[in-house]
Amino acid sequence: MVHDREVTTAQRTEPNVWEYVKYAYWARLPESMLGWVTNDLAGPGASVRMVVRWAVPCVIVLIPMLFVPADWGVRITMTMPILLAYLFFSIALNRVYRRHRLVQHGLDPDLVNKLEREKNSDLYDEYHRKYRGERRRPGASG
Repeated sequence: MVHDREVTTAQRTEPNVWEYVKYAYWARLPESMLGWVTNDLAGPGASVRMVVRWAVPCVIVLIPMLFVPADWGVRITMTMPILLAYLFFSIALNRVYRRHRLVQHGLDPDLVNKLEREKNSDLYDEYHRKYRGERRRPGASG
């Protein structure tokens, strides 16, 4: 019997839908996807992605509360304080959780600060020159 599909042995570098859902909430991805994980947790937009991931379960839990037979004012005052507190803590703990996820995948937790250090490297250089009387070494972190 001849198969029309060619069997590929190359490892995937991005998760499929089910792997993404598992990854978003608890699971590790295979070694072949570490580049994707690094970009997801430390690349541009990582903070926003994490807040959205945290908001999805909260919204799913709160949606039934909007169908309580009551005035809309009551429904909103039941759901909004919960949602706002949840979003506040997801923003406040964002960096901590992303560092934890990097460690969980065996990556350097300092990658979380990489973009900020690159963006503000001139400020760090100025600080070191002005207050420490030295020039920073290239590649030295703030």
